[in-house]
Amino acid sequence: MKFRTTAAVVLAAALALAGCSSSKKNNTPTSGGSITVLAASSLTDTFNQLGQQFMAAHPGVKVTFSYGASSTLASSITQGAPADVFAAASPATMKTVTDAGDASGTPTTFVKNQLVIAVPPGNPKGIKTLQDLANPALKVVLCAPAVPCGAAATTALTAGNVTVKPVSQAQDVKSALSPVELGEADAALVYRTDVKAAAGKVDGVEFPESAQAINNYLIAALKNSKDLTDAQAFVAYVLSPDGIKVLTDAGFQAP
Repeated sequence: MKFRTTAAVVLAAALALAGCSSSKKNNTPTSGGSITVLAASSLTDTFNQLGQQFMAAHPGVKVTFSYGASSTLASSITQGAPADVFAAASPATMKTVTDAGDASGTPTTFVKNQLVIAVPPGNPKGIKTLQDLANPALKVVLCAPAVPCGAAATTALTAGNVTVKPVSQAQDVKSALSPVELGEADAALVYRTDVKAAAGKVDGVEFPESAQAINNYLIAALKNSKDLTDAQAFVAYVLSPDGIKVLTDAGFQAP
């Protein structure tokens, strides 16, 4: 009788441990196909990592990524570009897809991102505030207003009553950061995550007005996916604790 009781306890513990292990592996069913994920350029590093982890956890599934400005990606989806998942850097760009009826289900906000001022290492121009960017002697790069990082920059500049005449307007955040990395610009308004990813190549200057322009990132499987099972499994992985940890470690904020 004593042996049976002990065995039952051991069995219960083993089952509980197995349950925990299964949860950590995120065993969402997959069909073993291939999917294409269209994602905002600011997600490049984290989604590449998540893609590798997802494929390791789901052998036989192949994930291909295409990165760019969310507004451009949204337009391509509504025009029939083949894709299975869309991860957008703003509600407005995701709305383009949902309004066209191209999302499968309701998109989910999975992280947030905030602007910082990217400057060359050591901040040679001594930029300390958003207002400093109004100095006409500075070469400042902004994202184009139509893309999420540009819309956020416009909101932040308006909140600070600051007018900036940029030397260029980039079509995505990576292109906005590049001139600062190359020493061709004095500053750029980009996401905190991009500055963190480029550590050693740029420094970041925080500014309070950025709190007025925090971007929500949304993700959704797409209705016309050729492999909806795997698309939904990838979305579930991004939303899982493992997925959110990768994103928050990179500087994104939990929703």
